[in-house]
Amino acid sequence: MTKLAVIYYSSTGHGTVMANKVAEAATAAGAEVRVRHIAETRDPSTFAENPAWSANYEATKDLPAASGDDIVWADAVIFGSPTRFGSTAAPFQTFMDSLGGFWAKGQLANKAYAAFTSSQTAHGGQETTLIGLYTSLMHFGGVLVPPGYTDGLKFADGNPYGVSHITGPNNQNELDDATSAALEHMTQRVVTIADALSK
Repeated sequence: MTKLAVIYYSSTGHGTVMANKVAEAATAAGAEVRVRHIAETRDPSTFAENPAWSANYEATKDLPAASGDDIVWADAVIFGSPTRFGSTAAPFQTFMDSLGGFWAKGQLANKAYAAFTSSQTAHGGQETTLIGLYTSLMHFGGVLVPPGYTDGLKFADGNPYGVSHITGPNNQNELDDATSAALEHMTQRVVTIADALSK
């Protein structure tokens, strides 16, 4: 059974929803799944006036937080981070920066990797966020498994690098059917490739 780790950071909850959708798809594909959020690094008082951020923080703060051991455990990893000025969010990057010891031992290599992201607008840096993240995964020696245009639904989703969600100017857009389908397709593809790599 392929072991998939879903490791993500979410502030206002869109990433949490996407991570759970990935976990459901992976379970349906026959994988053993471990979902881990990246712990918030900001003091909750700094986002107290943002109800979505506060709600997501309260809903996830007591769940198991991601560690490098979760990547070592996994055959495949799907990462998630919102876009911050065309890059991953600071808590996500802090997590990545903590992985040096695992990288030095070769424990992050030869696994299947893909990623998802979100931003308020269609051109809010989604593609550069994913490509920048993949640069780190190439340093790991990871096997990148982007969805590409391997299914017709990707022409509706429009992102060959991973999956991205547009949260809208008020940060309230729910996942639409195209994004949900794209997450399911990418997850099934990652699980299939990881299974093939393990043989």
